[in-house]
Amino acid sequence: MPTEFMKCLYILLLSILVGKSSAIFVVKRNTLTPIILVPGDGGSQVEAKLHKEEVVHYLCEKTTQDFFNIWLNMELLVPLVIDCWIDNMKLVYDNVTRTTSNSKGVEIRIPGFGDTTSIEWLDPSEAFPGAYFKDIANTLVALGYERNISLRGAPYDFRKAPNENGDYFARLKALVEETYRINDNHPVIILAHSMGGPMSLHFLHIQSKAWKDQYIRALVTLSGAWGGSVKALKVYAVGDDLGSYILSESTLREEQITSPSLAWLMPSSLFWNPDEILIQTDGKNYTIKDFREFFEAIEYPMGWEMRKDVERYSVEFQAPDVEVHCLHGYGVNTINRLIYKPKTFPDGYPGFLYGDGDGTVNRRSLEGCLKWQGKQKENIYYQTFSSLDHMSILRDKRVLSYIETLIRKL
Repeated sequence: MPTEFMKCLYILLLSILVGKSSAIFVVKRNTLTPIILVPGDGGSQVEAKLHKEEVVHYLCEKTTQDFFNIWLNMELLVPLVIDCWIDNMKLVYDNVTRTTSNSKGVEIRIPGFGDTTSIEWLDPSEAFPGAYFKDIANTLVALGYERNISLRGAPYDFRKAPNENGDYFARLKALVEETYRINDNHPVIILAHSMGGPMSLHFLHIQSKAWKDQYIRALVTLSGAWGGSVKALKVYAVGDDLGSYILSESTLREEQITSPSLAWLMPSSLFWNPDEILIQTDGKNYTIKDFREFFEAIEYPMGWEMRKDVERYSVEFQAPDVEVHCLHGYGVNTINRLIYKPKTFPDGYPGFLYGDGDGTVNRRSLEGCLKWQGKQKENIYYQTFSSLDHMSILRDKRVLSYIETLIRKL
């Protein structure tokens, strides 16, 4: 009797599922809104391959059989060896073509486009100093995201500004469309950090409104450097030690100032008044009107040439015409002005006048997204976090909670 009953029940259920039309019912899991992560300055792994005829000293390799990780590789940033790193990583500017190239005998590539591996960890060995989008990616995976399917990465050569990243923007557009297709035609969230914010903004500016309406769900930015930063001037003047006491600012400066992206990140005239002093010396005070004279004073005229190439992107600030979630920290001392003692400019080390920001980007620049309010029909959401610095925003629990809540609402 139980056997006959189960047989009848099975036939009944089968008839319901199949029916006269022989339709097949498939239980589908809910599709999450796909996300593409766009890193900021220094936020992508970089690989190099060498075939050089000469090197800066005997410790440097001339040739390598294959590509190797050059950023972020802490083993290459130790004394003496760092000279090899600088020579391999720096760019060479041509003021005729208005473009940069790698040092002679150096091939550079940015690995992992489409995946998140090379932007979760900048150091392939996954040493802690190289953690980048790791915590955000792990949070999203815990919510059901799948790496390289619903969670993608869009690394790029962060040494260069938009004028030299045209191929990247074409690849990013293709990645958005592919991610849309493989996620049941769900529009994509672009989640960007730091310089990735204005990079993503430029990308959206060069797309049609119809395309954005179809493919983009929202732009989420963390510590967006919308109007540049006074810290960029500090890098030109004395370099930056990347937050490590074992690295020399002046040594790293030799490579850092060759990047057009640094010229792009200088304070924008949209955010700083023409009479605001940015660099104070006993001979002259420098404002945004005096960048050419500043570069002449520090004996780096190529910096002015690169600035001219990228300046139009620093004042390109129309609304993106997509929903925006703009998140940043505040309440952290951030350089507002470089102050030189008498007779110490340009070779001495300046003091600093500090103001509000996230330790890297000035608050007025972080707040740039507010300029779009009333300029587009899509909503602009704005959230700040007290005492949160530029890099900690990538792992702060308040920020991770915001992202999680946003995902659950979509």
